[in-house]
Amino acid sequence: MSRYLFVVPPLTGHVNPAVGVAAALAGRGHAVAWACPDPALVRRLAGPGAEVFACAGAPAGSRPPELRGPEALRFLWEWYLLPLAEAMAPGVRAAVERFGPDVVVADQQAFAGALAAERLGVPWATSATTSAEFTDPLAGLPKVRAWLEERLGRLRASAGVPAGGADPRFSPRLVLAFSVPELAGPAEGVRWVGPSIAARPAAAGFPWEWLDPGRGTVLVTLGTANTDVGGRFLEACVAALRERADRVQGVVVDPGGTLRPPPAGDKDVLVVPSVPQLALLERGVAAVVCHAGHNTVCEALWYGIPLVVAPVRDDQPVVAGQVADAGAGVRVRFGRAGAGRLGAALDAVLDAPGHRAAAERIGAALRAAGGAPAAADHLEELAGEAR
Repeated sequence: MSRYLFVVPPLTGHVNPAVGVAAALAGRGHAVAWACPDPALVRRLAGPGAEVFACAGAPAGSRPPELRGPEALRFLWEWYLLPLAEAMAPGVRAAVERFGPDVVVADQQAFAGALAAERLGVPWATSATTSAEFTDPLAGLPKVRAWLEERLGRLRASAGVPAGGADPRFSPRLVLAFSVPELAGPAEGVRWVGPSIAARPAAAGFPWEWLDPGRGTVLVTLGTANTDVGGRFLEACVAALRERADRVQGVVVDPGGTLRPPPAGDKDVLVVPSVPQLALLERGVAAVVCHAGHNTVCEALWYGIPLVVAPVRDDQPVVAGQVADAGAGVRVRFGRAGAGRLGAALDAVLDAPGHRAAAERIGAALRAAGGAPAAADHLEELAGEAR
């Protein structure tokens, strides 16, 4: 039996992929624990019995919604990722010392996990919940790259780790990527395992009886991190869906409550704060309209569902480009996507068989990659090498 410590940021999209891997390891008799600033989030997603070591998180605050492109990326690092690493570092080190893992599994945006493991001499693996970092998103931005390298150097020094070690985003021993090269393109030194599809807590109260078997279902979601910018976009989606109500129904996820509630008895558009996404996709969805969040894209493609992608910021433009290049969907500009453009894109993925065929082809590759069991295999191998 080996011991594995998962170090994750307090973000649903980063915890969920690790949940399936942790469950696979636990099912084989290994001991699993977590380090996260939000233990309640981990226990909600991984189960109430999860062993979680609490640590501090990033300071409260929010990113200006108008930021896009390189400015948004730099602000993400300066405002969130680097302060998060500095805040988590003491608690993560304490978790490693108390739990005594054979392997630390560090999320690619939880740098404290990698640095603590390196400082304490524990082998560590990277959990890459997006494939965007493999494409060198800073190509053509030398000033941003130089600034980032300088800040990572300062972070290593503050964590007590000598300079010249590994980049905390990429383990030299094992990088687990929850995608496949058929979608993300080739990358050296990466173990492609596809999405970690695992059972999730049921969303109480979802009205399954509302779904009309005579019409296709279109899921619209911008994830949980874009509630500050999504109101106008969701309104345009609702308008486009209503224009196509003769053949589709729309399920629109609106966690921020930005939309006016539909009229009572509305059978064309359902607005809800959350959905049981995997269960809904498995039941059968004609198309997904989303922000090109990595998890949502891979989960939709897992079921062979084509997409309309409207990236907002961060890694989303890269992932959207992957979808469009693979032919599995249509990309639209988030800031300019009115009902007309969204409707045309939706018609394309619903009517043109090539998009669904490409989505089904990538879905087959995602399923063949092995998912959580394959990731568990690689982690067991790393633990065996460390003995």
